[in-house]
Amino acid sequence: MIEASDLVSLVESFAPDDDPRARHSRDRTLALLRTATWPLDRRAFTSGHITASGLVLSPDGHRVLLVFHRRLRRWLQPGGHVEPADPDIVSAARREVREETAVELDDGAPPVLVGIDVHEIPATPGEPGHVHHDLVFGFVARSDGMESVEALRVAWCPWDRLDDFAADAPVQRAAQRTRAAFRPGGAPPRQLAAGR
Repeated sequence: MIEASDLVSLVESFAPDDDPRARHSRDRTLALLRTATWPLDRRAFTSGHITASGLVLSPDGHRVLLVFHRRLRRWLQPGGHVEPADPDIVSAARREVREETAVELDDGAPPVLVGIDVHEIPATPGEPGHVHHDLVFGFVARSDGMESVEALRVAWCPWDRLDDFAADAPVQRAAQRTRAAFRPGGAPPRQLAAGR
C-alpha cells in the first residue's frame, strides 16, 4: 500500500521550471500529502485525491499516446485512480496505461515524473465534483501496438498534431518534458526509486 509520506519527496523533487500551473499544482499536492488523512482514497472528495497517469512516447519517439476520456470528452494521457493493491505510484500509472490502451512499456527506459496537474472533475449522479492531483510519469512504449480497452478511442498522436487533438497545456508540457527526458543522446533520466 502506498503511503502519502512515500510521495512527498517525489513531489518535492519535481522541477516545474517556468510553468506556473505546474508549480501551483506541485504546491497544492504537497499540501494535500502533508495534511489529508487519506490523500490516495478515491472517495476523498473534500480535499481531492492523488491519481496517476502515463505520458507514453512511441518507440521511435515521434508520437505520444492519447486516449479520448469518456467523461471529460477530451484527449488526455491514460491514467486514473490509485488502487490499494498498487505497490507504488509508478506501478499505478503503468497499470492505468495497460488497462486503458493495452500498450506494453519498455522496462529499459526508467520512468520520470514529468508533470503534476491539479484539475477539477465535474459531479456525476454517483459522486460530487472534486479535485484530482495527478502525478504524470513519462514512459516509452515497447512497440506501437495498442487498442481501445476502457477508453472510447486511443491514438498515437504525432508531435506536430497535438493541437489538432486539442491537447491542453498540461498535457503538452508533460509531453515536452517526456520527449526531453528520453531524447536520443540526451542524459539518461533520473530513475525513480521503488516505493515512490
